[in-house]
Amino acid sequence: MRIRNGSGARGIGSLVIAALLASCGGGGGSGSSGSGSSGSGGTAVAPTPTPSPIPVSTPTPSPTTAGGCSLRARQDWLLAQMNEWYLFPETLPTMLDPSRYTTLDDYLDALTATARAQRRDRHFSYVTSVAEENAYYSAGTTGGFGVRLTFDGANRLMVTEAFEGGPALQAGIDRGAEIVGVGYSSDSVRTVASYVAAGDQTAFYQAIDPGTANATRVFRVSSGGTTRDVTLRTADFDLSPVSPRYGTKVIDDGGRKVGYVNLRTFIGTADDQLRAAFATFKAQGVTNVIVDLRYNGGGLLATAATFTDLLGANRTSADVQTYVAFRPSKSSENETIYFRRETNAIAPAKIAFIGTGGTASASEYVINAMIPYLHTNAALIGTNTYGKPVGQIALDNPACPDDRLRVIAFALQNAARQGDYYDGLASKVEASCQATDDLRHAMGDPSESSTRAALDYLAGRSCSRIGASASLSRTALATPARRIVTPDRPSTAQRETPGLF
Repeated sequence: MRIRNGSGARGIGSLVIAALLASCGGGGGSGSSGSGSSGSGGTAVAPTPTPSPIPVSTPTPSPTTAGGCSLRARQDWLLAQMNEWYLFPETLPTMLDPSRYTTLDDYLDALTATARAQRRDRHFSYVTSVAEENAYYSAGTTGGFGVRLTFDGANRLMVTEAFEGGPALQAGIDRGAEIVGVGYSSDSVRTVASYVAAGDQTAFYQAIDPGTANATRVFRVSSGGTTRDVTLRTADFDLSPVSPRYGTKVIDDGGRKVGYVNLRTFIGTADDQLRAAFATFKAQGVTNVIVDLRYNGGGLLATAATFTDLLGANRTSADVQTYVAFRPSKSSENETIYFRRETNAIAPAKIAFIGTGGTASASEYVINAMIPYLHTNAALIGTNTYGKPVGQIALDNPACPDDRLRVIAFALQNAARQGDYYDGLASKVEASCQATDDLRHAMGDPSESSTRAALDYLAGRSCSRIGASASLSRTALATPARRIVTPDRPSTAQRETPGLF
């Protein structure tokens, strides 16, 4: 997550201001020194939405990085940043030959292998593109077909969501549709079942994720009892963090008004959309809220803090949202984020947070921040969350202008100093209710299983507590469990919007 400057900024340091908590798909964060990704060395300018970006600390480049942008120079720069900023320095190998690795990504994977095995850095540290990040975090700009995909327990490829402005929704493909096959032309459509049977992940991802503009694929789609072939061309679109179709509403549940808000991703354009939603809740006297974060993989810390503020009208500026803690050698960067007054904030009596294994990072921040204040009046509905109580800072390589390192540099704790939820929040929340992600109905529909369970919890009806395992996971192609479809090297948008293609 990342906190931006200007009227939305708090009295906290520039590192945390620029920080970002990113998704379960392999990383997360933006920003420099503080909460977000990447470490030291070079000049880092946080990809802040509006207003103007904040410069982050600018360490003197080392001699190895000043001379060029060769792979070895980039590796040396990356290692210097990891040695200075990485939250788990004791896990870094003492000797690692860079010449054994042909890509910067592979070298970083080797550096973080021990922390990854300990589940503390599951590809959360990564190298990304400055331009790509700036475009996504400022406006949600991304490219592709505009669908979110998962495999269900029967290895069927399902559309869990389609995004406004994307090619798929414009062609009538939406939540609940099954992708039966995909090909480069009508004559070359290959069934998804054949990819799964062969374990052919490379060919599968090449088919569903061209990675280039104006690429065409033919999808065989089954929906509503009919099967048809649909030709889609990849296109750029701006992802709306709150859907204009179902992102916010007031539900009448037996005469009780319940506010519902679904946030897809924590980006700069979400702030005002959330404020507008809560203005409606406040005007209608809503006291119970459903916060749907079931696929939300994270994003800007500033937006997470604003979202939490909107849920905290009865909190004061002395109440802690989150403690941000760096490694001992960087303890001077530690910060405390407090609640701040938001004009449209409400003071909910109860909050039902809908989550899944795709709920990570900034989403978990919001849930965790409310636990010490609401206790059993804040519940997790659905399944266990992903488990990412850490954040990245962003460092830009001066010798390679589009190289940005997102490195895990800080840990997060709520006001009760609770922050060890690497295995998800199910065992940390004081109330929870199991529920399925019901693709037969739109999110926010009172008939949809998770939404129904949330309404039941808010009404005081009993339920079964969530177990410790997450139902959505990033796994191999043929694993027989419900899981998000995520490539090995996801884009920024795919990290923060798990399952996006």
